[in-house]
Amino acid sequence: MNKNLIDALLEERRGYVVRGKKERLAAVDEQLRQLGYPSGSVKEAPVEVAAVESSEETAAAPKPRRRKVS
Repeated sequence: MNKNLIDALLEERRGYVVRGKKERLAAVDEQLRQLGYPSGSVKEAPVEVAAVESSEETAAAPKPRRRKVS
C-alpha cells in the first residue's frame, strides 16, 4: 500500500464528509478499496459547526430617498 497516497485520500475524504459531497465521497472510497485499504476502517469525522450569536444590532436604517420634481 502507498501510505502517502492513502493518507492524502483520507484527508480528501474528510473534507467531502464535512461538505456533504456524497458523489465525491463514493469515488474516494472506491479509490481506497482499489488500493487495498480496508473499507471498514474508514470512520466518519464529526462535523464541527460554529455558531456565534451577536447581542448587538449593527444594521442601520436606509436613508430616505428624495423624489425628483419635474
